[in-house]
Amino acid sequence: MLRYYMQGYSGYGVQYSPYFDNRLAVASGSNFGLVGNGKLFILDIDPQGRMLEFNSFLTQDCLFDVAWNESHENQVLVAQGDGTLRLFDTKLRQYPIAIFSEHKKEVFSCNWNLVDKQNFVSSSWDGILKIWSPQRKESLLTVIPRPMDVSTMACAGPQVPMSNQKGHTDISKNKNCIYQALFSPHDPNLVMCCSGNSYVTLFDLRQPPTPANQKSFLAHSGLEALTCDFNKYRPYSLVTGGVDKSIRMWDLRMIGHSAASAAKASPVKCINEIAESHDLAVKRVSWSPHHSNILLSTSYDMTCCVWQDFGFDGRRSTGRTNSVDPGKGCRSKFAQHTEFVYSADWCLWGRPGHIASTAWDGNVLIWNAFR
Repeated sequence: MLRYYMQGYSGYGVQYSPYFDNRLAVASGSNFGLVGNGKLFILDIDPQGRMLEFNSFLTQDCLFDVAWNESHENQVLVAQGDGTLRLFDTKLRQYPIAIFSEHKKEVFSCNWNLVDKQNFVSSSWDGILKIWSPQRKESLLTVIPRPMDVSTMACAGPQVPMSNQKGHTDISKNKNCIYQALFSPHDPNLVMCCSGNSYVTLFDLRQPPTPANQKSFLAHSGLEALTCDFNKYRPYSLVTGGVDKSIRMWDLRMIGHSAASAAKASPVKCINEIAESHDLAVKRVSWSPHHSNILLSTSYDMTCCVWQDFGFDGRRSTGRTNSVDPGKGCRSKFAQHTEFVYSADWCLWGRPGHIASTAWDGNVLIWNAFR
């Protein structure tokens, strides 16, 4: 295990460089991100196995997420708490090379298009998703997921007992906050996002951004859907995680109705579920870049877990669920963090299984899930 301690800063986002096997970027904030500065760390792993700071950039507000520019090896994008996104060049010293400022509240996520590599997406507490080009200060497209009426959630899916909703009963307060948005790794025009209203919404950027062109489904029983991801090998396979502590797998082909009629349609059924996957809310889920049926999760319970999806054997669907296994399919559990684990990323290089994680404890840790 490798460790780097960000003195005075709590980790919010981490991502390996798609160009260098020994470099990663970390988004952080002081005072647990509640008030004060943020800092972008560019970390290198030297031949002796030490994590060292290659460069860093101090910002005026907390950084909640980070994404490497898929078409430029030295550029890193960050999502900032003041409603802006900032693009940095790792070979420069102080200032961003571009600032994108249209969001009205905290920007919680940013993600670069992996297919055409010419644009990126952001999502915010303001309930808006935006598509950007690094060549323009103005956004290319603004999409607003149709706000769901909280009163319709009772008939839109299975309910979570009130005993499991402690601390999260006022769903309407954060219902339009978009916690994460990302591009499909298979289709450059397909974007997915998850929101505080418990819904996951998909958009085709070739169509007008109207509610009629949105596909939406209730993912976590009325509680906040905090994270989502596309499977890297199976174009129709999605995974989500939320405040209900569950990880759920979905089939995109089963999501056939628009958001405008979501409340009237039959609820979409998940194809597999890891119930009670963590002791607290699931903060991040990520499919493996090396295996079609392996995924990673992080949680407020201060752990990271690696899971096997029993619904797929690497070649075809099995019809099984993770409930058939006494361990629910958990293949590795990492418990070295001492605070909320906000983010983790699979290493693209070398032998599969290396993961970088960061948490509110200020640590960036690299560990092997399959050792």
